[in-house]
Amino acid sequence: MNELRYVYAVTRPFDGVLPEGVCGLDGEPPRLLHHGDLVAVVSPVPAEDFAEAPLKEHLENLDWLTATARVHEAVIGAMTTVTCPVPLRLATVCRDDSGVRRLLDAGHDRFVQTLERLDGRVEWGVKVYADPEPDPSPQPEPSGAPQAAPAAAPASGRDYLRRRLSMRQAREGVWERADAVSRTLHAELSQRAQAAALHRPQDSRLSEARGQNVLNAAYLVPREHSEEFVAEVRRLAPEDPGVRVELTGPWAPYSFAGQAGQEEAGAAR
Repeated sequence: MNELRYVYAVTRPFDGVLPEGVCGLDGEPPRLLHHGDLVAVVSPVPAEDFAEAPLKEHLENLDWLTATARVHEAVIGAMTTVTCPVPLRLATVCRDDSGVRRLLDAGHDRFVQTLERLDGRVEWGVKVYADPEPDPSPQPEPSGAPQAAPAAAPASGRDYLRRRLSMRQAREGVWERADAVSRTLHAELSQRAQAAALHRPQDSRLSEARGQNVLNAAYLVPREHSEEFVAEVRRLAPEDPGVRVELTGPWAPYSFAGQAGQEEAGAAR
């Protein structure tokens, strides 16, 4: 069976080893391929899954894509504990070790510049959600408990419209508060970060997160300032049942790696 090379990230040579237990897509620890002043983090993968034609089909399979992305991110996360990696695009595949070296040569200057810019820094993600107001309809009582009287029907069409208006205004109020929190958070956190990136809000149907995503931002923070950054997020998060703030990280700086390796990745297959 022919094997290709899957490339997770690029970094500088570093002292130490990857944390014990981290495995690549082949179930084994990733290999560090040294080339000049750069190192590629790679795993062998079967051509029957990662050659161009089958890979294109796999990328349309949500289950396969999710499993591959989980391993990809786990390897890069492990790298982040021992060095500063430049994460590469999911499913960056080269024919062999020579192809990986060509990738490093083609993107050398951009890799080096990006590593210098990201060295010692991590990414924190902050999301703000507008949660729907609690359902005003009566909930079923536990078995054996006295049953509450059903909600009275609207006395008239005007009463019905008044209720609908009240519910709409309540929803709009949540959105307005979530928007205000998002603006304040982003303004304050941007001042505490070395760089900030705004991403498109996530579709709740895909993320399965509760509520509607209003802010989806990433912040580049020096590792040694992470505790202060986290404390600031917690300080700014409101005690509001309709507005939820979610903090994730620290991650490898995906949002700030730029185009380093992106063009070269396709050319090195």
